[in-house]
Formats: sequence, structure tokens, C-alpha cells
Amino acid sequence: MIALGVVLLVIGFVAGISILWTLGVILLVVGAVLWVAGSLGHGVGGRKHYW
Repeated sequence: MIALGVVLLVIGFVAGISILWTLGVILLVVGAVLWVAGSLGHGVGGRKHYW
């Protein structure tokens, strides 16, 4: 999810498409939150670790 967010950020920046930029930021933030939650030992999506 983090990688997809970064890819969308780059494509949105290069192409000048603001919706891709916004989606990239949202995916990046959600991926980071899930990564932190998984590393703290909380179950994410029915799994013990997110990553």
C-alpha cells in the first residue's frame, strides 16, 4: 500500500493530475498507519502482523 501510494504520488506530480496526488497521499498515510499498528503487535486485517 505504501509503494502504491508513492507510485501514485510520482505519477500525479509528473502528469499534473491532482486526483492521483490526493489518492497517493491517502494511500501513503493509511499504509503507514497499518504498518505502525502491525509493528506494535496489533492485529491488522485478521493477521498478527501487517508486514
